[in-house]
Amino acid sequence: MSSFAELREVCRSRPPRVGLILGSGLSGVSDELPLLHAVPFAELSGMPGSSVVGHRGRVCLHEYEHGTLLAFQGRLHFYEGHPWDIVERPVRLAHELGVRTLILTNASGGIGAAQEAGSLMAIRGHLAAMTPWWWREAPTPSPYSPRLLDMIDPEIPRGTYACVTGPNYETPAEIRALRSLGADAVGMSTVHEANVAAGLGIEVAGISCVANRAAGMSPTPLSHAEVLAAVHAAAGKMSKVLKSLLRQLV
Repeated sequence: MSSFAELREVCRSRPPRVGLILGSGLSGVSDELPLLHAVPFAELSGMPGSSVVGHRGRVCLHEYEHGTLLAFQGRLHFYEGHPWDIVERPVRLAHELGVRTLILTNASGGIGAAQEAGSLMAIRGHLAAMTPWWWREAPTPSPYSPRLLDMIDPEIPRGTYACVTGPNYETPAEIRALRSLGADAVGMSTVHEANVAAGLGIEVAGISCVANRAAGMSPTPLSHAEVLAAVHAAAGKMSKVLKSLLRQLV
């Protein structure tokens, strides 16, 4: 039996209704939950392995107090050279396996006043800044569920997340432009996943871990190593918030 068939079989007997995609440096957050099954991305249909440090590149089925959780320890990015239909594959796989609520997490650079290094931000809306002409697109409703947003710790600031393609970090001029358009944090993921999930009828929540202040606002040069170190330090906060949210998802 293939790894995909094994995962499908386990999910048939223990159907996951909640999915979780863990961003850079956050793969270990789900390790605290009992593990039922784990499969590397590369062993699943249409899923290449992750090439980014800080992304384990495997999908895990965990127990939690109200059922089972499908957790993607890492994600696939456009900047890795993947087309968008590959980037969205984890979301579509989650839907195929029964997930009806999806929690998206990421690491980001802080733009807004409340988005300091090491803080969390609950995503209430996003800017899809992935193409040169994105600002000409017609506005669409936010894919993030107000119901789920209300379940996230009210002490965590709410904000707008902007997605760029990467892999290079944004210039200070680009950050000023994004700030003028209302962005509170910026990263290289999440937006396409959220849109695809909402289109499939999945209820979506997003939580961003602010790793540093964005370009032009940080006193030190930006680096992926700095991002991973900051996110690792904030992983305990993220774990606490996710556990609280999961307890409410009956």
